[in-house]
Amino acid sequence: MTDKLRDHFDEMVVYKDLKEMSFLKTLKLPSFLRDWVLKMFEDECGSFDTKELLQFVNTYMPRKDDWICIKERIITGFEHVKLLTKITIDISIKTGEVSFSLPEFGLESKETIIESHIWDNVKDELVKGTDIWGVIELGYRFPDDTVKPKIPGKIKLTDFKSFCPYDTDLNFYKDVRSEFNISEWIDILLGAIDYSAAGYKNEHDKLAMLMRLLPFIEKNLNIIELAPKGTGKSYVFGNVSKYGLLIDGGKVSRAKMFYDNQRRTPGFIVGHDYVAIDEVKLVQFGDVNEMRSAMQGYMERGRCDVNGHEIVSDAGVVFLGNIEADNMDEYQNMLTELPSLFKESALVDRMHGFIKGWNIPPMQPNLKISGWALNTEYFCTVLHLLRDDISYRAIVDQVVEVSDGAYERHVEAVKRLTTAYLKLLFPNVRSATDIDKQLFLNYCLRPAIKMRTIIQRQLEILDPKEYRKDNKQMPIFSLRKDF
Repeated sequence: MTDKLRDHFDEMVVYKDLKEMSFLKTLKLPSFLRDWVLKMFEDECGSFDTKELLQFVNTYMPRKDDWICIKERIITGFEHVKLLTKITIDISIKTGEVSFSLPEFGLESKETIIESHIWDNVKDELVKGTDIWGVIELGYRFPDDTVKPKIPGKIKLTDFKSFCPYDTDLNFYKDVRSEFNISEWIDILLGAIDYSAAGYKNEHDKLAMLMRLLPFIEKNLNIIELAPKGTGKSYVFGNVSKYGLLIDGGKVSRAKMFYDNQRRTPGFIVGHDYVAIDEVKLVQFGDVNEMRSAMQGYMERGRCDVNGHEIVSDAGVVFLGNIEADNMDEYQNMLTELPSLFKESALVDRMHGFIKGWNIPPMQPNLKISGWALNTEYFCTVLHLLRDDISYRAIVDQVVEVSDGAYERHVEAVKRLTTAYLKLLFPNVRSATDIDKQLFLNYCLRPAIKMRTIIQRQLEILDPKEYRKDNKQMPIFSLRKDF
């Protein structure tokens, strides 16, 4: 399998040994950055010079604690300093001034500037999204008290190179999938997100883990996962993709999530593929009614209105929470431990699917990847690009038949989940004729129905009068007879 993987994916494969490379954990790099660095320094056998790698990381990827030292070099040492980090751009409507922030170091836009001649050179890359990873070069614009108005000192951007180690050819990825059977492909996907397929007891456990990738690959897919501690929820949603965002509990207000009226800035939901709210049991949602209204509107349509400001995004909303063993039962109310926001059936109805996290094995050493695997940076980029491919949904609409009078939210949820499964497990499918009916049923349609059925059961518990009506029951999904 290893030789086959390397033969077909060639440069997109990297050697990962998370059991032995313990120093990589101390660097606290997200997986996509770690694999990028490993690829830069590894030879054909997967070996590298540890000192050389660490020197690169320490030079270009300093810790947040080093920020004072970096500022000293820029402001008083007159240095230009290069960093590999995430940058966020802001353009003032009032002044037209372009500024930036560095979320990893706490540098805010009010302290920065991008001068016009630099902006002209780098804007094509920096306007592609809200948060962009790249190699930035920083300098200092000195204050000037001799003019009016006075010019304040600011950290300035002097150069930017996008963090894009290679071009990602989606057609190549789709074609290569045909070289592997479904079992091999499942193992490849696990390796791409740092997990060892050999550590799982069976295919059921492997697929339970891979369900977490569905919001990575399908737009506006809303998921809730409740699980025991230690199953790796935070790791997957916080480390695998540079396009997603994991919020670590705390207070999540409407301003933070959608739009801040005072700062006139969009919230977390804009510019990401998904926003995962971790430790949801402990989250404070501010004004619950205000938050519920915005959340329900957004989860329904991918847009919401905040005091006249329309917020539009493709990001899915993912709720992650730990759950006590006694509550791990889809036939009873599993939401009792969650904040009051989740006691409203209208919000739960807008969640497309439920992940039973207790089916995912707890993290153990034998689940850590040790061997050749797809580069996580490459893999997360593929998932990101596949979000824009609408051909898969067209195929699902073509081959899936639904019983008459079906509740629209059930239909949309199942089809959206089925589409995500199809992209993830069978990206080589280009038309309905490419589909193996039994594989499609077993790996796409039926799992999607199960995920939505759990939501339906919770709705019946929360609001039995409404959701036990005939027109709100789960419809029957099948393959069209002429398919």
